[in-house]
Amino acid sequence: MSAITDVSKWKHLPPPPGFAAVSSSHSKTPSKNVATATASYEELKAKRAWEFATSPAKSLPMQAFMLYMSGGGVQIFSMGIVFMLLSSPFKNLATINTAFASFAPASSPPKAFSTLALEKIVYILCNLLTLALGLWKCRSMGLLPTGTGDWLAFESRGQPPEILLI
Repeated sequence: MSAITDVSKWKHLPPPPGFAAVSSSHSKTPSKNVATATASYEELKAKRAWEFATSPAKSLPMQAFMLYMSGGGVQIFSMGIVFMLLSSPFKNLATINTAFASFAPASSPPKAFSTLALEKIVYILCNLLTLALGLWKCRSMGLLPTGTGDWLAFESRGQPPEILLI
């Protein structure tokens, strides 16, 4: 009984600021609301697809700082960070269609290569930047054969140009 009196006590209060009462009439406005909700949902999915496509580039400064803090020597910690940098782009590129499937528009197949093509290209380029950062660290640690001295085992000796006359 007290619950009924409590409800009637609050019934005459004005609605809070910014409150819009929803009308219960079933006219053409619900179809417009559904259409605008669908359109805004598609815009949100497109925005989230772009955010996901650029997410590998957003983590590059943090990864560069981790590489700087790991040092230039060949230790287990720096090797673990370099392995993470070199393996994560390959994992990301192997699952690119699955990763973008949730952002696909309703009018296209979710796991097709042509769906969200521009976002996928940006995603690939950002992952290639991560791979380049890892390869740069390998080069600075001396793990990549970039100098001529690294390839001496594969060079053949030529005939000496002088002739010995005795």
